[in-house]
Amino acid sequence: MAPIPHNYDYDLIVIGGGSGGLACAKEAIQHGAKVACLDYVTPTPLGTKWGIGGTCVNVGCIPKKLMHQAALLGEGLHEATAYGWDIPNKEQIKPDWNKLVESVQNHIKSVNWVTRVDLRDKHVEYVNGLGSFKDAHTVVATLKNKSEKILTADKIVIAVGGRPNYPDIPGAIEHGITSDDIFSLDRAPGKTLVVGAGYIGLECAGFLKGLGYDATVMVRSIVLRGFDQQMATIVSDAMVERGINFLHKCIPKSVEKQADGKLLVKWLNTEANTEHSDVYDTVLWAIGRKGLVEDLKLENAGVVFKGTKIEVSEAEGTNVSNIFAVGDVIYGKPELTPVAIHAGRLLARRLFGGSTQTMDYVDVATTVFSPLEYACVGLSEEDAIKKMGGEENIEVYHGFYKPTEFFIPQKSVRYCYLKAVAERSGDQKVLGLHYVGPVAGEVIQGFAVALKAGLTIKTLFNTVGIHPTTAEEFTRLNITKRSGLDPTPASCCS
Repeated sequence: MAPIPHNYDYDLIVIGGGSGGLACAKEAIQHGAKVACLDYVTPTPLGTKWGIGGTCVNVGCIPKKLMHQAALLGEGLHEATAYGWDIPNKEQIKPDWNKLVESVQNHIKSVNWVTRVDLRDKHVEYVNGLGSFKDAHTVVATLKNKSEKILTADKIVIAVGGRPNYPDIPGAIEHGITSDDIFSLDRAPGKTLVVGAGYIGLECAGFLKGLGYDATVMVRSIVLRGFDQQMATIVSDAMVERGINFLHKCIPKSVEKQADGKLLVKWLNTEANTEHSDVYDTVLWAIGRKGLVEDLKLENAGVVFKGTKIEVSEAEGTNVSNIFAVGDVIYGKPELTPVAIHAGRLLARRLFGGSTQTMDYVDVATTVFSPLEYACVGLSEEDAIKKMGGEENIEVYHGFYKPTEFFIPQKSVRYCYLKAVAERSGDQKVLGLHYVGPVAGEVIQGFAVALKAGLTIKTLFNTVGIHPTTAEEFTRLNITKRSGLDPTPASCCS
């Protein structure tokens, strides 16, 4: 074990027990550091709280994917009869919300337990306390009983992540919920208004509708800001086809609880300047997230921050030499679990393992688990045009396709679409890949490796696909937008 300089208690204190913080803490241990990890969850206004593991495990990726899967299973159940399965009274089959929540929460609790055991086995000291700075080397952990524990360390990593925003309107906090609450909600959500059209809003509305609940998405400006906008439109159009309502160019004004317990929501259509209202059982805010810097008392350590995020160097360093930050709390980087994990590990290797490798935040793949999933890696078409200096310098290969599994149940293939955005010159280096369709994340993950390795259109088109899969459609692209030809295939095997 490495000696601890200046008689500090630890070589490293990690504030935050989410994906990035845990990865950093455990990696540091592997390189001989003495490490403490602080984690504390402030309950939501509804009172929801959870165990160690951060957003992803407790109120993010994992429960979201499980509920998305539940919705897909319901869809598959109704398709099964077309494939010859005899399912009596299938129209009477309904999901049991409370059973679903129980199953999801049981899994989460098992992960919480495994995480605690893993920290113990790796000799990371876990402190269930809210961390804040006393100075650049001293952290105060406020425990559940309000007592304080003082810890000192040579180096400190901030990995506190973020939490959902609430709008500043009457009734928002009192009567609304967020993604922090939906996965453990103790009642069926019923008719739900999801305010916000980012990926969290679309995913929540998608699985709620798939589970049989009326879902409406309120869009302030555009759908999936930051994503390729052609693909965003396709995703939202596919959701409309499935019966999800969209209120475009609208902002909420108030939420009022009625005598029967239902919620009267009033909103403004900013385009028409007209006021509207409707009654819902649940209002879910999905209007963005904030970094959890307010409780850190960063000023005591001299750490500079921007809004609710911390600006860091290429090596995740803050303006204070011994204090670093990773994950969703840092400014201007992808807010994704695998990003936080990889950055946390690389940081620990640099701090304690002699490594010089820094995190590459470019070309990170991601997936929106909407009913018809959307995955991408690299640049959007809009960003590629900007980067390459105009439309004349890029080539976009695109096509609609027909998933084999959609044929027999006669599912709509109208929105199954993909495109490759590339440089127009030379071997045409691929700048971005975009796919809407089944198992989008599984499809794009492999292509993400190829894109990072310098994939070109020439190489892509010289790759033989696996038939019949949807992933092979990338190898079959041959129509450019520039050509004006119809990108709709005549058959699946030609």
